Amino acid sequence: MVPRRPGWLVSGMIASDAIPAPFQPVRAKLACAERAAGSRTESLHDAGLVCRFNAGDETAFVEIVARYRERMLAVGFGVLKNGADAEEIAQDTFIRAHRALGQFRGDASLATWLHRIALNLARNRYWYFFRRRRQATLSLDCPFGADNHSTFSDLAASGAPDPARAAANGEFSQLVDACLERLGSQPREILHLRNALDLSYGEIAGRLGLNIGTVKSRLARARERLRVLLAEACPEFGVGAQPMAWFESLRPAGGVTMLCA
Repeated sequence: MVPRRPGWLVSGMIASDAIPAPFQPVRAKLACAERAAGSRTESLHDAGLVCRFNAGDETAFVEIVARYRERMLAVGFGVLKNGADAEEIAQDTFIRAHRALGQFRGDASLATWLHRIALNLARNRYWYFFRRRRQATLSLDCPFGADNHSTFSDLAASGAPDPARAAANGEFSQLVDACLERLGSQPREILHLRNALDLSYGEIAGRLGLNIGTVKSRLARARERLRVLLAEACPEFGVGAQPMAWFESLRPAGGVTMLCA
């Protein structure tokens, strides 16, 4: 008659606390031996990947990244507590590993080597942020709360011009264009070279075959003529007026808003 085995001997089905105390050290040793065997198998596989990579097989490095990416993410997130930073740490880890894998001597396992690179990068970034007190700041993309998905960036002032001011700029540009058409080809050309192309007096003189003094006098006459034409179209642009103060300081693509300056 075959003796019946106790329930605690059922393989892989009974928790360790169900094993009688005299047998628990044996169970611990077996688990340790299994882990050591798994680690040796992993190290041998990694060594083969390193040899393949150093022989010119780039697919070996792709496999290394696939095997260890999640671990490197965990290292970065454990130090920085930020998913985006952890992604960058993992990426930087593999970039450095790709550059240095040719000098990898195998003194430690590949897993340990990669872990050390990731940990050093994460710590360096942590102290970089700590010195700049990033831990005391909030991202502009951070929502106000669980029930309010608006972000701080929604409250930031826009860099776009005010709609009313943008409309005024457009009307003024159209007015200047119309007055330029009445100005004549020579004054219009010299204003275009100076105000639209932003050429120096010397460059304009060289292009038109004039001396610098003549360029300055022609520019002054062209600007005065343009001012007169603007005043005829809009009396508020008469003598003594400073219409440029009413418009955005940014020059539009046509470069016409500063022609009278």
